[in-house]
Amino acid sequence: MQSDSIFIKNGEQKKKILRPGRLYRMMIRSENMEAMIAELEPRRESRWYQHKGEELHLLLEGEIEYVVGEKSYNLSTGDVLWHKSTLKHKAKNNGDVTARYITIGTPPTFMVREL
Repeated sequence: MQSDSIFIKNGEQKKKILRPGRLYRMMIRSENMEAMIAELEPRRESRWYQHKGEELHLLLEGEIEYVVGEKSYNLSTGDVLWHKSTLKHKAKNNGDVTARYITIGTPPTFMVREL
């Protein structure tokens, strides 16, 4: 990324990955970090992830259970969770509405594995 700043309008994601019950929209990716908006349909969960770095998750809508290592966290709208990505982790939507959350990770690793 050569720019000092980037502005992205709503709906103009860099890349989109659609999986059954899950949608990941990559918004920003630089040498040092990435930010995406994820949607998780009711009664769905992500796969397990484990990689170098750290992540921050901000729940925008709905409720999710986020499992990090041996611990489980129940997030509601507005809650934030930070964790080391070297711990096994995944998101689960146990609710009845689609959950939307922002994930910011450093270093960028998500799309490399998913492509």
